[in-house]
Amino acid sequence: MFTGEYRHTVDEKGRIAVPARFRARLAEGCFLANWIDGCLAIFPRADWEELDARIAGLPFTDPAARQLQRFLYGGTTEMELDRQGRFVVPANLREYAHLRGDAVIVGSRDHAEIWSPDQWTSVRKGLSDPDALAKLLSGLGI
Repeated sequence: MFTGEYRHTVDEKGRIAVPARFRARLAEGCFLANWIDGCLAIFPRADWEELDARIAGLPFTDPAARQLQRFLYGGTTEMELDRQGRFVVPANLREYAHLRGDAVIVGSRDHAEIWSPDQWTSVRKGLSDPDALAKLLSGLGI
């Protein structure tokens, strides 16, 4: 499970280090993808394959399914960590997530998310209002 919040730097070559706690889960390879809300997602191979199977089961005649496939697969790259636990974030994905210099890596159960610090600050503000959070979560059945 991916948990926690970590601050890292995106270097001049576009590399970012994965938190040490996440590296074992990503050792068998992983995928970096455009993700919902303007961030990037890092999926371990097994979790990506599970998501892929679910998407493969969607009807190709559904316009929303086709848009999801274009969004997700067009903005996904397979990657491996180097010896220092880093990987290169391609320029198109850095641009999509507005990554310039610093980044915040956030655990999100089956994947980790990479956010620009400004965007993450905005998201966190939305999570800090107990009434707004309770209203948002009320329909989830938790």
